[in-house]
Amino acid sequence: MASAKLLALPLLALGGAALWAGAPASAPPAGKPKRIVSINLCADQLVLALADRGQIAGVTRNATDAEMSGEAAKARGLPVLKNSAEQILAIDPDLIIGMPASRSAPMRALRGHSYHLLDLETANTVDEIYTSIRQTAVAVGHPERGEALVARMAGQLAGIGRPGGGKVAAYYQRRGFMTGTGTLIDDLMRRMGLVNLAAKLGKPPLSQLSIEEMVAARPDYLIVESATDKVADQGTEMLHHPALAGIPRISIPQAWTVCGSPAYVDAARGMARQLARFQDRTHAR
Repeated sequence: MASAKLLALPLLALGGAALWAGAPASAPPAGKPKRIVSINLCADQLVLALADRGQIAGVTRNATDAEMSGEAAKARGLPVLKNSAEQILAIDPDLIIGMPASRSAPMRALRGHSYHLLDLETANTVDEIYTSIRQTAVAVGHPERGEALVARMAGQLAGIGRPGGGKVAAYYQRRGFMTGTGTLIDDLMRRMGLVNLAAKLGKPPLSQLSIEEMVAARPDYLIVESATDKVADQGTEMLHHPALAGIPRISIPQAWTVCGSPAYVDAARGMARQLARFQDRTHAR
């Protein structure tokens, strides 16, 4: 969610950081938008964090799923969209936010209808999260909330420090997939003072590593999704192989890392708490 293009004067102060678009394009509505629709899980979380509840006219069906969204509690009771162009037509929103909104399936189906869109880009660093927060806050009419949220997150992260101490960690997922560089997880690991095993091995943003390869690589930690703490299927079964039992695990909910959102701080805090416990055990020996 780092940058986007601009089609309306009121957002020029962002230096071209957001896109207001329509088909055909027109000026954005005066005042705060009253019927905001989010058509992307990551956009949901930003809208829920920054807009008034009464402004939100629709969120995606994953918005209320606590395993997918860090803002799920706030989404309960709000209208849920089913990726339907007809629903959007019925709501007649004065702002649609997506990642990006303009290339989504509903908007492709609604060509010829004029809507004000905010296109956000995927955030792969905390600084890009800050950019997305500021863009969304301005678009929903609450720029001060965006600045306050960014300041709060930055302060909280500064207080956590870098407890990883330069040790090597691998973000290991179902079926042996490992998350590499240029990703939000990688940014989080580096911010925590950890070295991403994928970077050490020269792996791409997403690769597969067998159990044997993981054991041979000898990372200090495995970072896993908390949903895989128990065996649920063949994909999670391999993460519980006895050969991996000796590698300490850091478990964090997928909802904290699936999107660039304020939950980034929750993920950092969760990792820091677990790193501290491992360090305490080491010192106690």
